[in-house]
Amino acid sequence: MADLPIAAVARIAKNNGAERVGSDASEALVKLTEDYLGKLVKEAVKLAEHAGRKTIKEEDIEMAAEKFA
Repeated sequence: MADLPIAAVARIAKNNGAERVGSDASEALVKLTEDYLGKLVKEAVKLAEHAGRKTIKEEDIEMAAEKFA
């Protein structure tokens, strides 16, 4: 079961130019988005731990995002 709401992801797609979004496409977007977020957070956690923190900060997310860009 997905953690992200499918309707919200479909709405984001529509807000970015998709006229219609099929349910299979919405589910694929949710899966890919959750996979990306998981990887991003794991990298941000590594960066926070390297800095001696347990809390991830915006800078950790930004640096992690650069790795995947």
